Amino acid sequence: MYRFNVGYQDDVRTNRRFLPFGVALAVAAGAVVTWVAVTTAPAQAATNDFRGVNWADQRDNFVNDTLVLGGLATSDSYATTQAKADRILSGFQANLGANTVRLPVNYPTVSGSYWNSYVGAIDMATSKGMKVILSYWEADNSRDGLVDNTTQFWSMWQTIVNRYAGNGLVYFEPMNEPHGYSDADWKNVAAQWLSNYPSVPRGRIIVSGAGYNTRLITIGSDSRFNGTLISRHIYRFFNNNLTTEAQFRAELRTSVGSYASRVLITEWGSFMTDGRNYNQPSAGDAFVSFIRGVAAEARSLQLGTVYWPGVRIADPYRLQEVSGSGTNLTVSTTNASGRDQLRYSWGLNDNLPPTPPAPTYYRVVNRNSGRVMDVVGASTANNAEVKQYAWNGGGNQMWVFEDAGSGYVRLVNAGSGKCLDVAGAATADGANIIQYTCGSATNQQWQWRATGSYFQLVARHSGKCLDVVGAGTADGVDITQYTCGSGTNQQWSRIQS
Repeated sequence: MYRFNVGYQDDVRTNRRFLPFGVALAVAAGAVVTWVAVTTAPAQAATNDFRGVNWADQRDNFVNDTLVLGGLATSDSYATTQAKADRILSGFQANLGANTVRLPVNYPTVSGSYWNSYVGAIDMATSKGMKVILSYWEADNSRDGLVDNTTQFWSMWQTIVNRYAGNGLVYFEPMNEPHGYSDADWKNVAAQWLSNYPSVPRGRIIVSGAGYNTRLITIGSDSRFNGTLISRHIYRFFNNNLTTEAQFRAELRTSVGSYASRVLITEWGSFMTDGRNYNQPSAGDAFVSFIRGVAAEARSLQLGTVYWPGVRIADPYRLQEVSGSGTNLTVSTTNASGRDQLRYSWGLNDNLPPTPPAPTYYRVVNRNSGRVMDVVGASTANNAEVKQYAWNGGGNQMWVFEDAGSGYVRLVNAGSGKCLDVAGAATADGANIIQYTCGSATNQQWQWRATGSYFQLVARHSGKCLDVVGAGTADGVDITQYTCGSGTNQQWSRIQS
């Protein structure tokens, strides 16, 4: 991942490349469908046996020369590297309960003389029974999301494969964040990797999601990658429009689709050196909501997670601090609550209060049109329009039925966290349907009333029904309230998503 140097603000990172797009939940209604129902590859075990951290170069792994992991030096011999790595990796195990470490590789490191020392860290990890994920990173003077030099790329991987293909604890991630490629082009590169190195078992290959390791379903649905794992990266700044734990949970679940048994989160993290408490919900701190939401959903889906970073000198996200000199190194935890949430994501309880179960998300389907109730443009704003559109899997088309008491429910949008609302609490026919911050008003309370094998949604304050205007069947037709009748444009079903 791209990081920043010391001197930062919560949301402003002047030397990071910001994403020009919102992922997962920012699917606009009526846009080209990104996520579709697909047939999964053969079932595999869940990935929560990966409990890991990243061990990174102080310069963020994007370097033009040899990679130097925090605490190591290019002058170190193999034996010195092993001794230092033993102390650092033992810290990961003792402090966190980690059994996985993710390390960067690049051509200068693997092709030069320091490779003979660098492998000391890999060998020490495997000797301690830890899984090791090796991931290719671009040079600092590139950072375009493309392989820097294909000849060197294949040569580098051949060297690594020759040494570690037979070691069952070493995993291969062909490229970190291949965002410069189209989905099709990245998949061709990844498929070529599989073809070039058939000696590597598919279960030890981790194919990055397209883009910034974010688009997973395009990998999972391609039969060329059957049997491989799929890598996901997730950060709060990938989705600046999201603020609640429920929203971050929905975003992760949506991106994973039906491939949870193969998905591994190889990067996620937040500020750990400024005293934030991640063990208490905070409506005013989206970073707290992010960590708590991702930890809870990863646990629910049984996804392995690899925190960014375990060690990276001076990174405010770092969860472990290296102290000492020479081979006399010690490792301490920077934020106990962050450690607790990381362990919680791994399925370890640590006496934390149990996280409430993940809400059940539904798409609400109109009988007449077959289209679903949709917050237009995946907006998170108050007063955003609710219309009907073809199902595309976005969080703006998923709703939680929340008990409001007395036989009524609130419909909470997964993408925004806001409630289905009759604008202005109007009681007239044709009153507009919008989303609005959830409250206790009866214009946000609905009765899910059976009519045959379908249901009407009846507003508590007006007694009127949710209605697709003019019984339209096209995308973008408005939804209002109207006097209840027998029309199928007032009849709905819900399908769990």
